[in-house]
Amino acid sequence: MARREKKPIPTSRLRRSATVGRLAAGQAVRQAGTRAANLTRTDEEAQKASARRQLETAEQIVAALGTMKGAAMKLGQVMSFLDVGLVPEEFREQFQAKLAELRDAAPKVAFKDMKKVLEQEYDDPLDEVFETFDPVPIAAASIGQVYKARLDDGRDVAVKVQYPGVNTAVRADMQNLGMILRLMKSVAPGLDPKALGTEIRSRIEEELDYELEAQNQRRLSRIFRGHPFIVIPDVVTSLSHERVIVSEFVSGRGFEEMKQLPRDERNRIGETIFRFYFGCMYRHHQFSGDPHPGNCLLLDDGRMAFLDFGLFKRITPAAAEFELQSQRLGIERRGRELIEHLHGGGWMGDPSYYTEAGILEQFDDFTWWYSNDEEVELTPEIATEVMIQMSDPRSRHFGKMRHETLPPDHLFGRRLEMLTLAVLGQLRATANWHRIAREWIYGDAPVTELGAAEAEFYARRPPVPA
Repeated sequence: MARREKKPIPTSRLRRSATVGRLAAGQAVRQAGTRAANLTRTDEEAQKASARRQLETAEQIVAALGTMKGAAMKLGQVMSFLDVGLVPEEFREQFQAKLAELRDAAPKVAFKDMKKVLEQEYDDPLDEVFETFDPVPIAAASIGQVYKARLDDGRDVAVKVQYPGVNTAVRADMQNLGMILRLMKSVAPGLDPKALGTEIRSRIEEELDYELEAQNQRRLSRIFRGHPFIVIPDVVTSLSHERVIVSEFVSGRGFEEMKQLPRDERNRIGETIFRFYFGCMYRHHQFSGDPHPGNCLLLDDGRMAFLDFGLFKRITPAAAEFELQSQRLGIERRGRELIEHLHGGGWMGDPSYYTEAGILEQFDDFTWWYSNDEEVELTPEIATEVMIQMSDPRSRHFGKMRHETLPPDHLFGRRLEMLTLAVLGQLRATANWHRIAREWIYGDAPVTELGAAEAEFYARRPPVPA
């Protein structure tokens, strides 16, 4: 079998900018043509034409992202983990297949090139830094690969190394992000591309700095040290540099195996995932921006290890409280106050577009799975429907969403919310998510076994805010 040539990561902004620019310009013309033609079509014909155009837009996003090997590819990887309806039902499988190709398109870089990065960072030969180092990667990410090694003291460690040149590629991608977002806006309108771009650039620029990621991981490791069911691997600080991060090696079952477990075990895993991601955001005001299946492992003792803290967000206590108050007002059916609250916080423009009944209906469609006091089995279909209602032209709230925005400080919180729902949906986990969420929304006492264990943990070690 012929060997596939290993190509360097492209770093030319001009080459990629031309590709993305052609796609964006062509899409604008086609969208205008569709809208004009729809004036003479029946509703059914117009809907089908718009659906076809939506699929073409989605395919163009994949094509544009596929020309890049840095941050833009990472955005595509995030989208691929969402088993949701960015495109109509009849096209979803085709679109998901395209996104899956993108997710698996991490650069293939020879070990000799990765070894150069390591030795440049350490200024020493690799065999003087580690007792043993396995040259076969155990995992690949959008901007690096992970290897297993052993230290002189006998500890096994995971070593994440950046691809050579990827920092230049990512920064070039960031220059082109505005064009990508204009394409994405036609699939998921209602967001401000400029504000969105600024926030994404900030987070992904930070992700290039593994020393900062090590700091994020150390902080969460300290917060969760001794936790009854959550594990954050310790960082080996002395060996973590700008392009290399070394942490405690953990092994366990991956997500595909978790999905095959009996229902009770999947429910426990689901509650753990929900508590970790939502709890980090609302209790600690800091959280990983990557809640996807590849970043969690089920350990043999039943605890779960969470990995990868490069894409990380800190929010102020005021931002967290704003969201929690929004949830309280919706749960308590205080529609008029909810409109005033969202308008005052910059989430909506003219409040006269909204009625009490309308805003509560919108709140329910976005949050019902954790705001309703009932047991819910989450599924990919539920994640699909929530995503459609939140950001898709098929949403019954689409007209009102034209008057809404999303303040940048809350962007990654919504991303966390949707990605966590997508993971729980794939797991098909069942719980009364509302009763769990009331612990951070209202400060209620826990009603589950895991909640009681966590409450005991926090009683001994109060939550550490950002």
